[in-house]
Amino acid sequence: MERDPIVEEIHAMREALSKAAGDDIRKIAEAAKARHVQGGRGAVRMPPRQAKTARKAS
Repeated sequence: MERDPIVEEIHAMREALSKAAGDDIRKIAEAAKARHVQGGRGAVRMPPRQAKTARKAS
C-alpha cells in the first residue's frame, strides 16, 4: 500500500497532541475544547428532523 503523506501528517499531529497531554484522554479532550473556544467559532446546531413514517405492507 502506498504511503499517504497527509494521513501520516495527521497521525504525527495526533501523537504530538497525545504526548503533550500525557496520554490522558480527559486532558486531550479539555485541550481540544479550549482550542475550539479560542477559535471563536460556535458549533452549528441543526433543528431536529421529523421521523418518516413507514408504510405497512399490504
